[in-house]
Amino acid sequence: MDQTTETDRGFPAALAEVARFDFYGDHFLTVDEDGDEEYRFDFEPVARFESAEWTTRMFRSWTGNPEADAGAYLVFGQDGTGGRAMIWRTRPGRPLADQPVVFLGSEGECGVVAGNLSDFLWVLADGYGPMEAALAEDHPSHPEDPLVHLAERHATTRRRTAREIVTEARAEFPTFEEDIHALCR
Repeated sequence: MDQTTETDRGFPAALAEVARFDFYGDHFLTVDEDGDEEYRFDFEPVARFESAEWTTRMFRSWTGNPEADAGAYLVFGQDGTGGRAMIWRTRPGRPLADQPVVFLGSEGECGVVAGNLSDFLWVLADGYGPMEAALAEDHPSHPEDPLVHLAERHATTRRRTAREIVTEARAEFPTFEEDIHALCR
């Protein structure tokens, strides 16, 4: 994992590798019991963080608050409806890899995805994109081999299921959703 400071916008190597995955490709395709095809992920990663200016506009629009400060957020992907996956720089002085990953949905939903970037890689490996991890109440394990291999190469935390990781992150940041909605006008 890259060791960057909280003011650095250097894109972590693990996220750059995630951005090269085709989350709408055949290896993430499943067929349900009716024979209908569906994709496990609704995630479109980007190859670099969105600009601070763009992130501020997006965050202010999302909250409806023209004074909302988006300086703590680094956007690195979205879902098909425009929800955003972000690193949330909430741990002062700690590298980006140690910061939690959060999600802001297109319809006002939000949630914590993982307590750090390594855990986010394990969430992906267990079959969950940021939206699915942040919003699901149950997380049955659906390991994705290509993403397991990526996590094995980059993660510094031990492998756990998405359920364990999301539960831990929600416990560590229990007021994230409430705090974000308090910014809304």
